[in-house]
Amino acid sequence: MKHTLFERIRVNRPVVDCFNYLRDFSTIPQWDPGVFSAEKLTPGPVRARAAEHSGTEYQLVFHIPKRKLQMRYEQLEAEPNKRLVLSGYSLPLCGNGESSKPGALSAYDEICFDALSPELTEISYRAELTLHGIPDTLLPAFKPALNRLGKKVAKGISDALSPKAHPDATPSLFATLKDRLIVPALPNFGRRGYQQMPDKSLSQRMDGKRVVLTGPTAGLGLSAACELARLGATLILIGRNRERMAQCRQHILDSSGADANTVFCYEADLSSLSESRRAADAILAEHSHIDVLINNAGALFSEREETPEGHERALAVNLLSPTLLCRKLASAMNEHSRVINVVSGGMYLVGLREHDMEYRQSPYDGSRAYAHAKRALFTYGQELNADGVTPVYAVHPGWAATPGVAKSLPTFNRRLAAMLRDSRMGADTIVWLASCASLPPSNALWFDRRAHTANVLPGTAASARQRQRLLNYLDNALQAYL
Repeated sequence: MKHTLFERIRVNRPVVDCFNYLRDFSTIPQWDPGVFSAEKLTPGPVRARAAEHSGTEYQLVFHIPKRKLQMRYEQLEAEPNKRLVLSGYSLPLCGNGESSKPGALSAYDEICFDALSPELTEISYRAELTLHGIPDTLLPAFKPALNRLGKKVAKGISDALSPKAHPDATPSLFATLKDRLIVPALPNFGRRGYQQMPDKSLSQRMDGKRVVLTGPTAGLGLSAACELARLGATLILIGRNRERMAQCRQHILDSSGADANTVFCYEADLSSLSESRRAADAILAEHSHIDVLINNAGALFSEREETPEGHERALAVNLLSPTLLCRKLASAMNEHSRVINVVSGGMYLVGLREHDMEYRQSPYDGSRAYAHAKRALFTYGQELNADGVTPVYAVHPGWAATPGVAKSLPTFNRRLAAMLRDSRMGADTIVWLASCASLPPSNALWFDRRAHTANVLPGTAASARQRQRLLNYLDNALQAYL
């Protein structure tokens, strides 16, 4: 059985933006509601099939209830700003012990672009679908559903490329009530929250923007780095292992197709303030300006450890080094730059720790130490916003299945495995905050692209006295490294 879908849309966007976004088919989960995930299998820039090589290949996973439908696609043509052509076929269908032969479904997709004006583009989408083994006499039964699918895809492309409204930086009353009740909000911390987002697109280009990112070698950091590179950003990465940094850099280049001269690596163990300072000084010496600083690196330790500089290790990684980077790199940033601090839902449960920040007298609890450090980092960001120079945003990535979570919280990772987000979902709001063109200053906690309250439980909001004590502590701890 064969059926052709055809839709035509117009978007207020330059044709080059439209083509650059859609040419990498791995963006399809952002605009096709039927696709769960997509992976670019061929390393390097997107390329069309030629006599000497095959085209870029992708593997897609579709939303099928109680099943897992996978398809393999190949890029046949990629004429800049004019035309994209891909062909695909299904792989074995898995789930509930069922399977089908490869090739039960095949597709031929064509996307054409027409620049009607410098800011208006017409996009034509055509998909030829073949369901092998199903007689043409059944087409009338399938046709309405297939046509609805085509319209949803076209609407997804239109929404992804259309200019976005100014995001609301104030938590809504409904979201705040839901957060304060805690239980109703918990399911959205997993993948369901991401899947229910009305907009998943990341189409705002970042060409010429320089982004400093810590913790890029795995998990959220690696996913964010790949997406930022795809958007055209120049990446300045800080990590503690030279070999893993080299592997990370190559993975980013393979995934995004970015130029090698747009990814820079700096080695530093963020538990060491001396190494963090050295990395910041090297960055300042080689980069005249910074548009975005993403403090993503984080660590949770089961037992208290003290660094050679005399600081509790989790505090050094999660608070002191991010604060030091903010202060050291401030000279290369301005009111058009932004800082993004990745925090944690664990901070919902705690307020600022006023005494014994280093856990020298108190019994050590790794999860609480981590939460206290993230609460302090969030509060420090609020203080920077009060200064009114470079805006600071805090983001909660949700519950994501990352190597760090698997190592630090094995029981949590195992019991909630079925509902955890993948790293791409967890990194989404980080990338969105970095790339969003119009973003108002905000002291909210951003989660799934929406502003939320950070003070869920009574007593967790920081008082003026507590904030001043935190600033005094940070001044004393960092004075020798500034």
